[in-house]
Amino acid sequence: MKTNPINSAEIARLAGVSRSTVSRVINNYANVPAETRDKVLKVIEQHNYFPNVSARVLAGKRACTIGLFLIEPRRVSGDVLTNGLIVSVIEHASACGYYVLTHIIRDAKDSRTAKDVKEIFYQHRIDGGIFIGAANGEPLIEALVEQGFMVGVVDQQPAGPKPNRIVANFNNDSGMKQAVAYLAGLGHTRIGIINGDLNRLSGVTKYEGFRNAMRMCGIGVNPDWVLPGDFHEESGYEAIHLMLRSGCELPTAVIAANDSVAFGAIRALKEQGLKVPEDMSVIGFDDHALSRLHHPALTTIRVDFSDMLKHLTSILIAKIEDAEDIDKEITLDCSLVIRDSCRRI
Repeated sequence: MKTNPINSAEIARLAGVSRSTVSRVINNYANVPAETRDKVLKVIEQHNYFPNVSARVLAGKRACTIGLFLIEPRRVSGDVLTNGLIVSVIEHASACGYYVLTHIIRDAKDSRTAKDVKEIFYQHRIDGGIFIGAANGEPLIEALVEQGFMVGVVDQQPAGPKPNRIVANFNNDSGMKQAVAYLAGLGHTRIGIINGDLNRLSGVTKYEGFRNAMRMCGIGVNPDWVLPGDFHEESGYEAIHLMLRSGCELPTAVIAANDSVAFGAIRALKEQGLKVPEDMSVIGFDDHALSRLHHPALTTIRVDFSDMLKHLTSILIAKIEDAEDIDKEITLDCSLVIRDSCRRI
């Protein structure tokens, strides 16, 4: 049978002190005699009393909880990369003594969804939030920043200097330069790209990096080989079929916006009887956990998402706890990983 939880007034009565004294003991104030403190703590322990979180927040205490918001319209439970991001935030927050409240946002533009997310911040159920998968300049995030809430964002161009916003990105320009230079070194001059979501910063910076790298290598960009996509496997699959149906001359190599897109591209090529890398070389971007196990093992640009989320989570918590002089922008480097999906021509 469930019993009613004991409250601070009852603790005060059992200990023979005032309710304000119980509050001072819970909040570890120094102006409580040792004998009184011990008496109150003994009653608290005997009755398994825990202070109400809402009451602590009203008293100006932190919730010691951060929010993790994934903006993703599709199913995420089977996505290895997304699950790795979630675990990384939880792991690093736990190391700092913080809990993580997680929430999947299916449509950040939906007014009811935006209202519900804002209420989590307004009610101080969390001390700050991390957003993954947001469009660049996402209005929901910008509104929270303008209202003074502490926010960390992956893959975002800050609209202006704000002390309560931390952004984390990879050096996509460098990654694309490495990918194009590697293919050029193998003799490829007919190089295409399957773009990511161009509403997101990484989609734009990867495409811009690709164009810059092609120019640096003295290779022209063929519009027929600039294929639309997002960051999901099906977009890579559809992009290759779109190119094959067009009847255009095929590139000898394709760079995908990420490894999931590369997986879809390779699947589509195989269905049409084309071999990787014999008929077309493919490079991914991010070094997905399954990339080395793929057939063929995928050459890719490695990015360390765990390290990024560790930095972002740690900095967000440090800012919540009023740390000064902490960088509010994180940019991590990328590196080429050579496997079996590219060949010399």
